[in-house]
Formats: sequence, C-alpha cells, structure tokens
Amino acid sequence: MTRRTVTITGTRTTGHRETAHYAQLFAHYLAPFAPEAHFHLGGARGIDSLALAWLAAHTPARITVVVPGVLDQQPPEARHAVARAGDRVAELVELGADPLDDAAYLARNRWMVDRSGLVIGFPVGTSTVSGTWQTLDYAARQDKARLIVPI
Repeated sequence: MTRRTVTITGTRTTGHRETAHYAQLFAHYLAPFAPEAHFHLGGARGIDSLALAWLAAHTPARITVVVPGVLDQQPPEARHAVARAGDRVAELVELGADPLDDAAYLARNRWMVDRSGLVIGFPVGTSTVSGTWQTLDYAARQDKARLIVPI
C-alpha cells in the first residue's frame, strides 16, 4: 500500500475558536486521509499543535514533525504537543536553521510541501500574506493538490 503524504499548514492564532471546533474540522477534513496517510506538521503552536494532538489521539496515521531549527527552540505549547504525542511521532526532522527567521520557516514549509502530494491549509481571516497562504501558494506552483479550510 502506498501512503499518501499530506502537509498540514495553518495559523498560529487559534484562540478565537474552542478546541472542540478544531476537533470537528480535523474529523471532517483529516480523518478521511488518516488510515493510509503520512502527515507532515510544522511543530509550531496553533494548528500544528492542535492537529498533532488530534492525529495522535484519533488516527493510526504516520506523523512527522518538522521544525526549522531544533525542537527546543519551538514555543512551549509546541514542545508539549510533541511530548504528549510520544511515540505517535514517527519522525522528528530538525532542519538546523540559524537564525530562526521568516526565511527559515518558509524553508521548513517548502521542505514539507516538496515531500507531499496534498497540502491541507487552515488559514484565518481574509489576508493572503500569511505563512499559511505562502505555503498554499508554493504548493500551487508545484502543481500539488490543496484543500483550504478557513477558520
């Protein structure tokens, strides 16, 4: 069986909705792919951490967490999400960027997209200048399938 590789990208700003709302979105938009999927997540707070926790608890999917530098440089919320997921994280990829700037996060996102056939984005608001939209636009330029779930 060939696994579909899926990158998840999304906003770090998630406090405007209850956690249950995100769980419903993930059940609807991630679960159909989960039995045969390998998910790449960015290891940041917000959608990355929420999706990681949901995937680890509710699916058999293979999970890879990718960080631009090393995990210890990520915010506490993100580090705790990885720790709670435990052995459900099949692989931790630390890209070793220094410094951790916008270019490092963009490179991390491109690394994930380059290894995926589908990108699922969870943007917030109508602005298309976020890292989420940059990742979705990069996927479009690579002729990758995209699923956009506004939050």
